[in-house]
Amino acid sequence: MSMISGIQGQLLDVTVVACNKLRNTELFSRQDPYVCIEYAHSKFRTRTCTDGGRNPTFQEKFQIPLIEGLRELNVSVGNSNTFRSDDFIGSGRIQLQRVLSQGYDDSSWPIQTENLKAAGEVKLIMHFSGTSQKHNTSTSTPYGPPSAWPYGQRPYGQSPPLSAYPPAGGYPYPAPPSCPPLYPGGGYPPPPMINLYPPTAYPPSPYPLPYGRQPYQTPPAQTYPPPPTGLPPYYQPAGPYPGTYPQLYKP
Repeated sequence: MSMISGIQGQLLDVTVVACNKLRNTELFSRQDPYVCIEYAHSKFRTRTCTDGGRNPTFQEKFQIPLIEGLRELNVSVGNSNTFRSDDFIGSGRIQLQRVLSQGYDDSSWPIQTENLKAAGEVKLIMHFSGTSQKHNTSTSTPYGPPSAWPYGQRPYGQSPPLSAYPPAGGYPYPAPPSCPPLYPGGGYPPPPMINLYPPTAYPPSPYPLPYGRQPYQTPPAQTYPPPPTGLPPYYQPAGPYPGTYPQLYKP
């Protein structure tokens, strides 16, 4: 395990989350637990969880100034009483090696009675920011131009400066001789417009009719009187008495 140094005066964040399966010190009612933390000469106490019973919840945070060479906390749990002294539930020691080396610890720590019997456990969440600061300082690499990095080891996401690229149109190579001359307007002449469809005259020609059918033609207007049809006119035969019916004679 690597030695941890340089923690003098830095702050350790300790959050008392809850207690689980505490020893019950009450016979006819629910106990009112609270948690105390001691580190060197610093002492901290949570609020009393009224009727918390064996599984109280606290969610209280404390900031503890660290001392070089001291790597553990002392934690104790008590039961608050109104008319008599408080009851002792249990106590234990919290080791700080993990939080000081990794920067985070969310373990549950067991507590014991004075006779070393199990009295439950205390859930703590601890944060130490000094570990991340040391890690960033030791692993950071100063930024430099692309030529300062070994081949293939340039940091991902860092593009070379603009000075590393040649300016637009600044290449010294001349154009190949086989290139056609440029158009006077700057560039190549536009291609000629090609009409894929032949021009149509107005009015458009009618669509072809099926085989054997003739187009419909409007008959010419008739004049009065109508022209002769080629037949002789009809004349009524003359009788003996024009305009009268023939009379019958008796024999």
